[in-house]
Amino acid sequence: MSDKKITKYDLVDSIYQNSKHEKRVVQDVVEHFLEQLKESLKEGNSIELRGFGTFELRLRKGRDKARNPKTGEQLAVAPHYVVAFRSGQELKKSTWELPVEK
Repeated sequence: MSDKKITKYDLVDSIYQNSKHEKRVVQDVVEHFLEQLKESLKEGNSIELRGFGTFELRLRKGRDKARNPKTGEQLAVAPHYVVAFRSGQELKKSTWELPVEK
């Protein structure tokens, strides 16, 4: 399994290579898609991409005795939302077939 990270630039380039559209158009579509995801989550909506997965907000409880791991300082953390991703069935099945390195 490769540890290579795919960046937004890599994603745009890959889509550009496999389409007949100008690179700038592909870049705009990717930017608008990601911006729409962000805005929808900010509004409290979940985003379901069938076959891929679902992005949703989950509420994390606040804590009075959290600790900064760098300094060891104790501090309080207020309740806040985090983005969670649940993979869809097709994505799960496609990863089950990957060979496992030992």
